[in-house]
Amino acid sequence: MKQTPAQALRETGVRVTRQREVLLKVLTDSEDHPDAAELHRRARTLDDSLSLATVYRTLSVLEREGVVLRLALENGGARYEVADAPHHDHIVDLDSGQITEFRSEKIEQLQREIAAELGYEIVHHRMELYCRKRS
Repeated sequence: MKQTPAQALRETGVRVTRQREVLLKVLTDSEDHPDAAELHRRARTLDDSLSLATVYRTLSVLEREGVVLRLALENGGARYEVADAPHHDHIVDLDSGQITEFRSEKIEQLQREIAAELGYEIVHHRMELYCRKRS
């Protein structure tokens, strides 16, 4: 049975507070990659006492514990997603900010081959492509 983000957090020894549960629920239910302000807006529908400062602190803890992934964007912004999803890469639309997830076995194989040629084995990687739609 697949472990929930809250269970994974408990296993690290971190207390799962109401605020952390709310934020994890919002992230788990998200079909996009919200930033902290959007997470705050969505979380307040479940717990109106949640402050933006609490969201930032909680995201920091969740990221440190490996439960949440932070996508650091070129413009300095950050978007978030739960870390329990199968491996995938991202295309970031520079004009709209939209993030599209994709997986390419060709790219994965090429990365493994390049690492092996240089004497390495990939332990972890992330790829973000920053793109503009063709006119």
